[in-house]
Amino acid sequence: MTALHPDTMRLLTLPSLLALLALTSALPANAPPKPLPLLVWHGLGDKYDAEGLRSTGTIAKKVHPGTYVYYIRLDEDGSSDRTATFFGNVTTQIEQVCQDIKQDPQLFNVDGEGTLRVDALGFSQGGQFLRGLVERCDGLSVRSLVTFGSQHNGIAQFQICGDYDFVCKGASALIKGNAWTDTVQNRVVPAQYYRTLNDSTGLPTDGYLEHSNFIADINNERHVKNETYVAKIAALEKFVMFVFEDDTTAIPKESGWFAEVNATSGDVTPLRNRTMYTEDWLGLKKLDEKNGLVFKTAPGAHMELKQAVLADTFREYFGPETAAKPGMVQPLGSYASGVVPSLQDPSWWAGWAHELQQAMGVREYL
Repeated sequence: MTALHPDTMRLLTLPSLLALLALTSALPANAPPKPLPLLVWHGLGDKYDAEGLRSTGTIAKKVHPGTYVYYIRLDEDGSSDRTATFFGNVTTQIEQVCQDIKQDPQLFNVDGEGTLRVDALGFSQGGQFLRGLVERCDGLSVRSLVTFGSQHNGIAQFQICGDYDFVCKGASALIKGNAWTDTVQNRVVPAQYYRTLNDSTGLPTDGYLEHSNFIADINNERHVKNETYVAKIAALEKFVMFVFEDDTTAIPKESGWFAEVNATSGDVTPLRNRTMYTEDWLGLKKLDEKNGLVFKTAPGAHMELKQAVLADTFREYFGPETAAKPGMVQPLGSYASGVVPSLQDPSWWAGWAHELQQAMGVREYL
């Protein structure tokens, strides 16, 4: 063991160490990076205050402590919020959500330019609705958009209702034979992401392009393209799309990856082979070129989502922003750099002791 001069020994007394620690604490300090708020939009037939949805928020907070989770709702009453998943004008609903999140005091964490920065998680139809929110809501900046079992390219069939789900049955009854009427397109939610193709050409039907209230617009399928939509999607850092391997509810399930499926032959045209990608109608190609477009599968049927899959997803795509990207929080450094990290972190204590040892000329620990 290295012999220490008595003066050096006195420097290592507890009062001296406490004084030095107080000095480092007085240096300019940055707070530990805070996770971005998380927006969560549930699916058809669900409600914002459902226990299962709240458990998702609990996982997010466990993976990234301090995460503020905002459960998107169209009514504070859970039953009414569920009804709004079947009946309502999706365009109006997105406008309402855009205003609601801007008024939430815990979400009002804007940058110097007045932009609300968040992550977003969508389940089933909530995924395409969140994408619509990304494209249409001024002042909203989404870092990572993650969707599970969503229908980004629309649906070819409507889901089968439960025997006693009379709200679902009522919506389905309105749709039959009336999908492209103004009444249905302004009132029945699933009809607004229903999509039909011409059997001969494989292209979208005129009825769909002319009357679709929602999905034809947010997919920029019409002749005149909305450049704001392109810019907003291309500005995402990650757009992660999960498709459930055994999904028989979302038809076709490949819609979750923007794939086109021939209803007669079952042939699947992947997104990267579609005109909407090659001509970049929506900014997906630009996003893909910076490695921001992610295609994933999840085991099980529609929305049979395992907690481990959620936790891994949250860990990879959500949480604090990193220094590698513009305008983001710098990583924690040592006390010598003037940044004091959490003192509960054992790794920081080890580094601090080593730097103190070197500063005092001590080659070995006592």
